[in-house]
Amino acid sequence: MDSLVTILLASVAATAVMMLSLWIASLVKKDASIVDTFWGLGFVQIATIGAIFSPAITNRKILVAVLVAIWGIRLSLHIFLRNRGKGEDFRYKAMRERHGDKFPIVSLFTVFLFQGALMIIISLPLQVAQTALYPKSLSWLDYLGTAVWLTGFLFEAVADWQLKRFKSSPENKGKVLDSGLWRYSRHPNYFGESVVWWGYFLIALATPLGAWTIVSPLLMTLLLIKVSGVSLLEQTLVKTKPEYTKYIKSTSAFFPWLPKSKDF
Repeated sequence: MDSLVTILLASVAATAVMMLSLWIASLVKKDASIVDTFWGLGFVQIATIGAIFSPAITNRKILVAVLVAIWGIRLSLHIFLRNRGKGEDFRYKAMRERHGDKFPIVSLFTVFLFQGALMIIISLPLQVAQTALYPKSLSWLDYLGTAVWLTGFLFEAVADWQLKRFKSSPENKGKVLDSGLWRYSRHPNYFGESVVWWGYFLIALATPLGAWTIVSPLLMTLLLIKVSGVSLLEQTLVKTKPEYTKYIKSTSAFFPWLPKSKDF
């Protein structure tokens, strides 16, 4: 328990420093979008702290550190390449216009520190799994969690790749991607990210305190469906893509499912 408290405090301190540094950089660049690029890397930082400060080297600690590094680095690199040269994201532009001269201080609390706080809460399975000394050997829950993580990771990575390839073709401008994984879910990348966190939770569940970390995948799934993911993005897509309303009628919003007929 003492090691978990130490890791939590170290993670809070490191995350606060990272977010304050990013906030200062955003003021210089006049672009709050940089916070999105560091979302995945923030969890890599927390997992690294767990690996360093946890009292003993266990297979579970190594497993979690490796899985988080693979997921977080890929996600941050993808967002960096996606946003490069495109200026500030429309969400932050709208906030900037709404708050005017107050935007710098508003963004500090509602964007940077808020995302930092979310990182600490959502990363609980990582920290619990890395500090647990028992069971010493990997259990069936660890293997199940890894399998669930791999499913989510592949869903997210493949969906991101399919969308990037679709958008790279000028002839697809204004059109809706409804093939590949996007035929079965309107947001397969968000679904994949949610599944990744359920995988981390299952690994944590193999440890004595793991059950308490269920708040992490529940919160992540709620955010992706109701707050910053599906709900927010679709408000814009309906306005900018004429075919999107029809796509909504034929395709599941989040959980992959067989599409309905497109003839209405």
